[in-house]
Amino acid sequence: MIERAAILLAKKGLQGTSFSEVLEASGAPRGSLYYHFPGGKEELVLAALTATCERALTLLDEIRGQPAAEVARKFAGLWRSVLERSDFSAGCAVAAVAVAADSQALQEGVAAVFRAWRSRLADVLAEGGIPPDRAPVIATTLVSAIEGAVIIARAERSFEPFDIVAAEQIAAIAAAIQSASESNRGDRASQRRVVPRTRR
Repeated sequence: MIERAAILLAKKGLQGTSFSEVLEASGAPRGSLYYHFPGGKEELVLAALTATCERALTLLDEIRGQPAAEVARKFAGLWRSVLERSDFSAGCAVAAVAVAADSQALQEGVAAVFRAWRSRLADVLAEGGIPPDRAPVIATTLVSAIEGAVIIARAERSFEPFDIVAAEQIAAIAAAIQSASESNRGDRASQRRVVPRTRR
């Protein structure tokens, strides 16, 4: 039921997802929804948000230790695959709830997911070569850019805008690593310079 709810949210948004559709898609008996989710639709949506969050976090954990540019490529690839598998009919369930959340609990749930993604992505990017002080900024930019690219790609039913955004983000990350590497080499060179002593 949680999985079906997440898929329906990604396709139809918060307002377009109903208990009856979740039941039909999951094949679960009607009474089971209220048994497992006595808090109603809101409780089910929060569970779907958590499941969506965990899938992305699992991917990030699986690619720890890889170069930051490759991390960005695979993070973008996760959302590109959603577009591809659904033929542009599905996007990000979290973003879908974010734009239509009508309760504090849902708003806080969405915020918690985005914070978790940004934090974990920043950690993995830092392990992949991004300077730690830049990693949170780059992670936030990457998440925001990819979420926006998903929306545009769905609207245009084309991978072109998505691929443009993803390529630019990957290039920016590669440039950030190059810049940090050059800066480190410059620092090491400065440390090796011998300053001659002045004789009295």
